[in-house]
Amino acid sequence: MSDEDEAPVAKKSRVFYGSLEDKERERLSGDGALSTGSDAVKAGIEAGNINISSGETMEMEERVSERQQEALAEFERRRRARQITVSTDDAEVKAGLRALGEPITLFGEGPADRRERLRSILSVVGPDALKKSRKDEERAKRSQEECQQTWYHEGSAYLKDSRLWLAKYSLPRAMRRLEAARSQRDVAEATRAMRQQELHKSLRNLNNFCSQIGDDRPISFCHFSPDSKMLATASWSGLCKLWSVPDCNLIRCLRGHNTNVGAVVFRPQAGVSLDQSDVSLASCAADGSVKLWNLDSDEPVADIEGHSERVSRVAWHPSGRFLGTTCYDNSWRLWDLEVQEEILHQEGHSKGVHDLHFHPDGSLAATGGLDAFGRVWDLRTGRCVVFLEGHLKEIYSVHFSPNGYHLATGSGDNTCKVWELRNRKCLYTVPAHQNLLSAVRFQPTDGHFLLTGAYDNTAKVWSHPGWMPLKTLAGHEGKVMGVDVSPDGKLIATSSYDRTFKLWLSE
Repeated sequence: MSDEDEAPVAKKSRVFYGSLEDKERERLSGDGALSTGSDAVKAGIEAGNINISSGETMEMEERVSERQQEALAEFERRRRARQITVSTDDAEVKAGLRALGEPITLFGEGPADRRERLRSILSVVGPDALKKSRKDEERAKRSQEECQQTWYHEGSAYLKDSRLWLAKYSLPRAMRRLEAARSQRDVAEATRAMRQQELHKSLRNLNNFCSQIGDDRPISFCHFSPDSKMLATASWSGLCKLWSVPDCNLIRCLRGHNTNVGAVVFRPQAGVSLDQSDVSLASCAADGSVKLWNLDSDEPVADIEGHSERVSRVAWHPSGRFLGTTCYDNSWRLWDLEVQEEILHQEGHSKGVHDLHFHPDGSLAATGGLDAFGRVWDLRTGRCVVFLEGHLKEIYSVHFSPNGYHLATGSGDNTCKVWELRNRKCLYTVPAHQNLLSAVRFQPTDGHFLLTGAYDNTAKVWSHPGWMPLKTLAGHEGKVMGVDVSPDGKLIATSSYDRTFKLWLSE
């Protein structure tokens, strides 16, 4: 580097302090009176009038006014702004302003003004701020996607044995279901249409056959026995009751819960092939308790412990060996009653899980929760095979159709959605009620109609397929909290907030 390229050194002012002895000597020597001057200097030093020093200097700091500093900073900012490249696409400019937390447009601001405003902001915060904010957005989006992914834990040896047992149990049932579907396909179209018309005619003639006051508190759930001769009801008083059907006489009062009972369900073989002393019912309550009952006693025969929060629903596997429970700790559990322990604690929902239902073959389980999403789980592998996305609010009820490939979900957005599991899409959205849906049920024999209950004090019957409204079951003075169809398909039960349950029969 040559000397010309070097920047000039700033000249700094200096203040001399101390003695001017050297200057005085030069002056005296110039006059030719060095000795006289020296004597005079010595005399002055001895008298204390002259102070001798080594000639140190003190550099003065340059004091620039605050106004000058602000002006220099503004010039520097403008220089940086001229060097920043900003996109001419107005959409990208707006996206950049949004990423920086600035309003995307101001009153009377045009695209050119908006571009200059973005350039001015970047000259202050730095051009890397926009890249950093975009990286933060991508990182947040990536973490959100990771949160929505399903993860799996290693299970026990009992779980592996149970999965193998479920596979051997479900495959023959699936074969029989498919054979029955093929035989139905061979039936003449005119015959099927005539049967459907007769069914629709009988459903339009549904009337209130019996109304019974079931408890002192709202009745939250009802369920028919497998032989269609009993009805179990659950109440917020903590009591579960068994009623004879169709005369609605009280058979037994099951006492054991201390708080709101969410559900009580019969075991699949109860009253048919099971003894009176065998476990025939299961119930759950808001305090996390789950109890098992038989038909001989009004006391629980066993308690299932392990839930720390509200258990909203229980469901029996079609085999009767396994019991599923849904909990508000964002998980659902599977209990093996043969080994008498929990074999699966399945997470996957981001909020509480409200309802659970098993596939008629016993191969799948569907869950719906407060996160507005539904999931279908393969019990033989443990994987989530279908993700049901479409409801705007919580899912309060899920139910498989007997045909094996349709699933109905009832939600707080007042709609019922029917999902096609073969292509994993929503088949139809039924704008069912004017308030949230509390329960959905397919006809258990062949699934030719769908029953919905809601908080608008009504239950409705819909054709399947077609989803035409066939009958509105009106008569309750409070919210309909539970509905069920008898296994023989002849009776419909509804339970309500008005402390009554009703039986509906076609005349």
